[in-house]
Formats: sequence, C-alpha cells, structure tokens
Amino acid sequence: MHILHDQPAELYSTFRLKTRLATVIEVSCLADLEQIDTASSTPLVLGEGSNTIFLEAQTRPIVRYTGANTTENWLDDNSCLLHVEAGHNWHQLVTLAVQQQLWGIENLALIPGSVGAAPVQNIGAYGVELADVCAYVEYFHWQTKRLQRLTTSECNFGYRDSVFKHQLAGKGIIVAVGLNLTTIARPVLSYQGLDKLPATSAVSDIYQQVIATRSNKLPDYRQLANCGSFFKNPVISSAEYQRLHQLYPTIPGFKQNSNQVKVPAAWLIDQQGFKGYRNNDIGCYEKQPLVLVNYGNGSASDLLTLISQIQSKVKQIYRITLEPEVRLLNSDGQQYV
Repeated sequence: MHILHDQPAELYSTFRLKTRLATVIEVSCLADLEQIDTASSTPLVLGEGSNTIFLEAQTRPIVRYTGANTTENWLDDNSCLLHVEAGHNWHQLVTLAVQQQLWGIENLALIPGSVGAAPVQNIGAYGVELADVCAYVEYFHWQTKRLQRLTTSECNFGYRDSVFKHQLAGKGIIVAVGLNLTTIARPVLSYQGLDKLPATSAVSDIYQQVIATRSNKLPDYRQLANCGSFFKNPVISSAEYQRLHQLYPTIPGFKQNSNQVKVPAAWLIDQQGFKGYRNNDIGCYEKQPLVLVNYGNGSASDLLTLISQIQSKVKQIYRITLEPEVRLLNSDGQQYV
C-alpha cells in the first residue's frame, strides 16, 4: 500500500483541471484493500482518470487499484477465459489479445483507462461493448471486506451503464474482470471507419484500422487534455426520431430495437456550430465537437459554462437532453452534473 497526500489533481485526470486531492491510496492486492479504514470516510475509486474530472479540491480519500496480473484459462481449443486484474491498462490488454490472435475486443482498441473502469461504463466502440465478452467482474465490498464475483447478468450492463453506477456505486471497488475471447474470427465491421474492410480481415487488421480511425478523430490526451467523448449518444423513441427526421432529413440514427433509435451526439453538437468553439481555455475539439478539451489553463467554471451552452442549444433545437458520459466530481466526490 502506498499513501500520498496533497496531490495535484492534474496527475490523476486526463482533463488536467488544476486542483488538489487530499489523499491518494494505491493498492495492489486484496490484503491492501482489507487494511483501508472506511468507517470515517468511504473512498472514491479511481482508475487512470480518463473519464473523471475533478471540479473542486477533493476531501475524500481516493483509492487506485494497481494490480495488473493476467491469467489465461483455455476452456477448449478455441475459447480462452482471460482473468485480468483491474490495474491493467485497457489498450495494452487489447494489444496483448490481438498479438495472441484472440478475437472479441479488437474494436475497443485505444480506449484510454484501466480494465477496472471498463465494466463501470460498459465501454464500447464500433459496434462492440464490454458486455459482449464479459464473463464476470470481481468486486470487493468496503463494508463486508469480502470479494464477490458478479456474473454478466448481475452486472446489469446497459448503454454506458452498469450496476456499478447504481446499486453498487460507492460501495466497493472492482478488482478483476473475466473476458471470454476466442481464436475463431468474428469481425464486427458495420460501423463507419471499419465498413470498408473485407470480411476476411485478420484481427490485427481490424485493430490497426480502429487505432487509425480513432487517432484521426480524437486528440491524444497526453498532448491535448481531454476525456474522450464527453456526452452519451442519446437514445430516443422511434416516433421522436421520425419527427426529427422530417424536420432535419440528414439526421443520422441507429436502430436499437423496434421502439428506440440512437442519435450521434456529435452530429447534434456539430450542427449547432460548436466544432472548434472555445470558452476561454475550454473548447470543443476542432475535428470532433463531442470531445471537450482543456487547452492548458481551463477552469471548472469555463467547463460548466460550455456544457450548459451545448446542452441548452441541443435541447432548444432538438428537444433532446444530452447527458455527460464523463464523471464530474465536486469536493466530496459526488457527481456534479
């Protein structure tokens, strides 16, 4: 266990707003977790900070699980159950799987963050979600000091959603994830950017194309501070989509089921002229308005103002409420927006 005091928040968030974190506790095993005192204050769990923005100085202790071991369990000649500790970097895990010719997570390449954060958001890209390959999630409860293995169904995965954002929010920490991967080719090439690849593409070809596509659209957080896609893609009723389509014939939509359609938030924001827009040192990325960026000296006030401007304009024009995908935390670690 490693305990750090009065840390600069920009070291723990890829958006790099300048504030302070009172205490950061780094743990690497269950024995470390069992020693953490949660009686006086429930810790705030943090991965690599690629989906978290600290709006204010944090008073709650922050816990980061750094264990990163992986274990392979071959169920048969084609099926591999990969057990991965939460501290493993997600993209590095995808790279490892591709190198071993394992299919299932190649479309999720270059998503920043840790393996432990992946189930919370049910991360997804290019037609694939973590839920598609997740076998289980191991969760350590603060109160009981016990480890629970949750099945996929018990995780209640939804679009950028899971049980870890609701019933289990703040009650513990993800320690490991089990992934069902396979040597059998299962390409998912329906989304723009991958749809021109042949159906016979190797897993490494898809992996490289995902990296190229994401790199062309999204800024590297190490060079320009950001947390990736800032808003969720709204899911609306089919009837509401038809109404909007009559008014705006070019509005894209992806059918989710017989009653719902997903609309790209990027399109809604772009149509209102936000691409490249800046509010002091906070702005919308010049290539992708769904990505909010910190040009160096952005403030929480600047960020909240821009969020409000985008939400208000989209609501006014399309009657759609955009919800942040990124965690925006106030001083005691509670969601601000």
